[in-house]
Amino acid sequence: MSFLVSCTDQDEVDYYWSRLTDGGQESQCGWCKDRYGLSWQIVPERLFELLTDPEPARAVAATKAMRGMRKIVIADLEEAVGQV
Repeated sequence: MSFLVSCTDQDEVDYYWSRLTDGGQESQCGWCKDRYGLSWQIVPERLFELLTDPEPARAVAATKAMRGMRKIVIADLEEAVGQV
């Protein structure tokens, strides 16, 4: 079983990430495990918007950027998409 937390902004991502990884484990693409071994994906709403961008190159850039992250950082996603 796993859980998804959809966050409105980076502060919310940071809040959940810090609390769930305390005593837990970080993984790729916004995934982590809490101290009890439950899996969570902490995702900013902005990522969903970028992944469904009508411009395919922007969606690909967002995907590539996300794959290189553990905790998803909105500013880094925006930077990657802005370079397209």
